[in-house]
Amino acid sequence: MSPKTPIESEPARPPFDGKEFVRELTTAPGVYRMIAGDGSVLYVGKAASLKKRVANYFRADQPSRRIALMVAQIARVEITVTRTASEALILENQLIKTLRPRYNVLLRDDKSYPYILLTDETWPRIAYHRGPRATPGRYFGPYPGSGAVRETMDLMQKIFKLRTCEDSVFRNRSRPCLQHQIGRCSAPCVGLVATRDYDASVGRAALFLEGRSSELVDELTKSMDAASGRLEFEQAALLRDAIAGIRKVQARQYVEGEQVEMDVLACAFTPSLACVLLLSFRDGMNQGTRPFFPKLNGAESAEEVLAAFVGQYYLEKRPPREIVLSHDIPDIDLFEKVFSEQAGRRVEIKPSVRGERARYLELARSNAEHALQSQASSSATQNRRLLSLQELLGLPAPPQRIECFDISHTMGEATVASCVVFDAQGPVRSQYRRFNIAGITPGDDYAAMRQALERRFRRAIEDGVLPDLLLIDGGAGQLAQAQDVIGEFGLAGVTMIGVAKGEERRPGHEALVFPDGREIRPGVESPGLQLIQQVRDEAHRFAITGHRGRRQKTRETSRLEDIAGIGPRRRASLLKHFGGLAGLKEAGAEEISRVEGVSAALAARIYASLHGLESPASPAPESP
Repeated sequence: MSPKTPIESEPARPPFDGKEFVRELTTAPGVYRMIAGDGSVLYVGKAASLKKRVANYFRADQPSRRIALMVAQIARVEITVTRTASEALILENQLIKTLRPRYNVLLRDDKSYPYILLTDETWPRIAYHRGPRATPGRYFGPYPGSGAVRETMDLMQKIFKLRTCEDSVFRNRSRPCLQHQIGRCSAPCVGLVATRDYDASVGRAALFLEGRSSELVDELTKSMDAASGRLEFEQAALLRDAIAGIRKVQARQYVEGEQVEMDVLACAFTPSLACVLLLSFRDGMNQGTRPFFPKLNGAESAEEVLAAFVGQYYLEKRPPREIVLSHDIPDIDLFEKVFSEQAGRRVEIKPSVRGERARYLELARSNAEHALQSQASSSATQNRRLLSLQELLGLPAPPQRIECFDISHTMGEATVASCVVFDAQGPVRSQYRRFNIAGITPGDDYAAMRQALERRFRRAIEDGVLPDLLLIDGGAGQLAQAQDVIGEFGLAGVTMIGVAKGEERRPGHEALVFPDGREIRPGVESPGLQLIQQVRDEAHRFAITGHRGRRQKTRETSRLEDIAGIGPRRRASLLKHFGGLAGLKEAGAEEISRVEGVSAALAARIYASLHGLESPASPAPESP
């Protein structure tokens, strides 16, 4: 392959004439996208009138320096006309999340929100859930944090006594577990509760999670009275205890004695950092707080940050009946209309409140300020490390994108390369990548590194995303592979450093290897080296995790694949029946033959192969 050459500079384009563009623009509602000369999206916005809104960007007396800087980069503007302003709001949110424009405020939250799952099966279980909703059942939430979920589940176990164990444990119990002995489970696994009674507890748990506690207490009271009338005093006592538990919960953290469903949002803002703090109430109970730190991209006010947060957050989740805000934001009527349609009931947004709600808003404000100060302290540390790294490596500016590569294998088996990405705020986990290495001599770290780098930077030619600093876990040999690859692809402006392990592999004693052969040892006190260690350790962790997963998968399948007569279906049946390769190895040939589709002869071959024995010969046909 011939070396790639840098893209030749294109002829200068005429500047974008915004006023001429606006002259022909429609007054209908819709979404506009500001596009830069390189094709990247600068900004996505919504408008009740596209003509009126877009015209504001091309005023001669533009008051915002940030907007003026963005307008100077516009090469074209794309529009999408919608039927209503509500449709424009929804489309704007979808495009912001997909395109992540350079000048929009972006909600940075890589974690999924926690839910409580009530499974749909004969004996439903209650579980903490985070991630895709693949398990059949009802999902209640989202909750602002895992603490709120675990506290709710703890209360529910005490009151409703539903099982929490996995199905694999539930199916194999022969006696009640400790949860039953301490009064937190009714032990359906061994038949100590009737199906009818357990189903009733499941229904009551669902009422509790839906926030219908008063309705639940009324039902439990009627059931308790009925049980007393039937002289079933033990059952009546259990219902009495459940009522007492729910009453205790109801007595805590009510807002004006109402069973409100409300979120309080407070924004603390500085030009470089902002915090939006969420204080959540469901059924009148305080479910805790959660801070968010949106990516500002030049936002100039708390109102702008809060408006962006409200749109991006609640268009993805069911909004509560009330949303209390620390600042007035634009388009409140539009937000209320869209959220009400989404929730199927009225949703109110209140930037001005009094009484009890004002006290909770003040609490959210003080928490937002505290969280902002803590984050600012952490950001200051990160900034100090970046400045130290700039000085340490002689860079023209602090690196805004750092990538680090590492290789992991066991004696050449299941080689995996990792690439982790850090920006000025820290790790960008959504951009981490793993590369399964193949077609090289096992154990050849140089070839593995070269293959990973080629695959990474071949893509860079297409998308134009390059690191300011490329870290290679290794010494001069590994670094030479990076130099060759970068040279072959004709990529310029990438600083490369090898990170060689120190004496006795002690942290803080690493040597930084430069492409010209120089080495420096900054020492354990260097903030710049501390940042490099953090990035290198993350690359190492990510590579090892991938390698172990690949190695385990290989070991679970390859031995069976080598046995004649075992295809994908039989292999899957065997592993499922015995719970993996370890369980299969512990089984005897007779037990293996009980698996559907496995004959006694095949079972004997499987047993012999897994234990390193000579496969039994097929019996010779008898002479006539």
